[in-house]
Amino acid sequence: MTAPFAFPDITENPDGWGPCSIPAQYKDMPYQPFSKSDRLGKISDWTGNTYQNMRQMNKYNSQFSGSATQYAYYHEEDETSFQLVDTSRALRPMYGRGRFFRGRGNFRGQQRWNANNNHKNAANLQVLSKAQKNKERERQRQVRKWQQQRGRQNYNRPVQIKQRESSVTVRSDWIVIEEMEKTQLMKLSLPTVSDAESLMNCGALEYYDKIYDRVNVKNAQPLKRIDRIFHTVTTTDDPVIRRLVTSQADANVFATDTILATLMCATRSQYSWDIVVKKIGGKIFLDKRDNTEFDLLTVSETAAEPPQDDSNSYNAPRKLALEATFINHNFSQQVLKNSEDRHKFPEENPFECDEEGEVASVGYRYKKWDLGNDIKLIARCEHDAVSQGPNGDVLFMNIKALNEWDSRYSGGVDWRQKLDTQRGAVLANELKNNAGKLAKWTVQALLAGSDLIKFGYITRYNVKDTSRHVILGTQHFKPSEFAAQINLSMDNCWGVVRCIVDLVMKQKDGKFLIVKDPNKPVIRLYDIPDNTFESEEDTDEENDGKKILFSTE
Repeated sequence: MTAPFAFPDITENPDGWGPCSIPAQYKDMPYQPFSKSDRLGKISDWTGNTYQNMRQMNKYNSQFSGSATQYAYYHEEDETSFQLVDTSRALRPMYGRGRFFRGRGNFRGQQRWNANNNHKNAANLQVLSKAQKNKERERQRQVRKWQQQRGRQNYNRPVQIKQRESSVTVRSDWIVIEEMEKTQLMKLSLPTVSDAESLMNCGALEYYDKIYDRVNVKNAQPLKRIDRIFHTVTTTDDPVIRRLVTSQADANVFATDTILATLMCATRSQYSWDIVVKKIGGKIFLDKRDNTEFDLLTVSETAAEPPQDDSNSYNAPRKLALEATFINHNFSQQVLKNSEDRHKFPEENPFECDEEGEVASVGYRYKKWDLGNDIKLIARCEHDAVSQGPNGDVLFMNIKALNEWDSRYSGGVDWRQKLDTQRGAVLANELKNNAGKLAKWTVQALLAGSDLIKFGYITRYNVKDTSRHVILGTQHFKPSEFAAQINLSMDNCWGVVRCIVDLVMKQKDGKFLIVKDPNKPVIRLYDIPDNTFESEEDTDEENDGKKILFSTE
C-alpha cells in the first residue's frame, strides 16, 4: 500500500495579488496590504546604522509610515541602575610628563597619581534620566558613524597626480586609426632583422681624451662651455636622404636614429612626444615637427616622484631638460682632443657651412635594414668620437652625460659620497629614474654600430646653481652588453617599428601623426590633414634643409 496524499487547497485571486480571504490561523494577526512594487520594511535592524550612504538610507524602509507604529519595538526594562562613566583620557600637565615611568625614578608617585585620578573620576559619576540616556546613546552612535566615515574617506582618498600636457594639441578633425597600449607593444618581436648595409659615411670625428677616465670625486673637473654647433636635422630635410630616395629604389621607409630610438623605446617613456609620418608614393618618411622639444633630454622621467611642473622653479621639467641637453653637448666635446688629428669619413658633413661657425665632432652613417615583407628602412645614425683600441684599431664611441640635479628628489643617492665606492648603486638609481633616456641612448649606439658608449657623471657645483657643473667620473660599456643589462631587446624594438610601418602601409598616401598619450601608456596613430603644421615647415624651407635647433652659445 502507498501513503495517502492529500491535495492542498489552492485559492486563486483573479482581481489582484495575494490571498482572497484571511486564513483562520491568521485572523487576529495585524496585516498591512501591499503590492509587488512597494518596498517592505526591514525584518530586523540590530544596529540602526547599516547603510552609510544617504541614498541607501531608506532603501528598505516601509512606505506605509502611517501604520508603522504598530510594529515598533519598545524596550521596557528598568534601567534606573544605569550609570554613565567618563572614560575619556585625562591629559597630564606638561611639567609632569616623563617623571613617573618605570626605570625613571619615583614609580610610587605614579601609583599615587593614578589613585587620585580614579577618585576624581568616581566623583564625577552621575545618574541620568531615561531621556538623557537615550540622548547620550544617540550622540555616541553619531560619533562612531562620523569616525568610520572619516577613516573610510582617508583610506580611499586618491593620490593627487598632476595631469601632464600633450606635446601637440589634438584637433577635432583628426581621425584615430589605431590605439596601441604598452602591454601590446611589449609583446611584439621581429627577430629576423639582419645586419645593416652601410650606404654612406659622412663627417669627421675627434679622438677621445683618456685623461678623463682618471677623473673621480676627489679629482673632479669643472664642466666647460664649448662653443660649437649641433645639427638636429629631420628626415625630409636631409640632403643625403633625398639622394638615397632616388638611388635606393627598393627602400620605402626613411628616418633618423633619434626618431627610431624614440619609437623603439615607446614602452619605457612617460612624457608625451609625437612623430609626423608622411606617406608619398608608397614611401614612408618619419619626421619630427620643427621648433619642438623633441631633441631635449628628459630628466627623472620614470622616477617614482618625477619633477613637478612648476614654471617658477629651477627644477621644473622643461628647465631640467634644457640643463641636461646643455650638459650633454658640452661634455661630449670637452672630453675630446682638440687637435687637427681627426678620423674623417669619405664624405664631408652634409650640414656644415663655413658661415655658421665650428661644428661639433660628429660622424654620420646612412644604413639600410631589411625588415621583411618588402620593407627596407634607411636611417641616419651618429657617432660622437673615436678612440684608440689596444691593438691600434679605431673604436667608434657615443658619449652621453648623466646629470645629478638634486639627490633629495632623485632617489636620495648623493653622487659625491657614493660614486667612487658604490658606482653600481648610482647607475642603478639612474636606470630607475631615467629608463627611457638610457634605453634610447643604447638603441642609438646599436643602430650606429658603435663599439663603446661612454657615460659621464656630472653634478651641479651648487645644488641651487644650474649654470655651473663639475665632472665626477666616467664609465664605459659595450652597447650590446649594456642592452642586456637593462633588459633591452632589439627584437622587440624592431617589432614596434614594423607594427607602425604596417599600419601606415595599409593607408592611402597622406600625413599621419604618432602621439604618446601624456598620462596613459597608450600610443595613438592619427590621420591628419595634409596641410597640418605646414606654416612651421614653410618658414624653414629657406635654410635649404639645414636645421640648427640647439647651440651652446
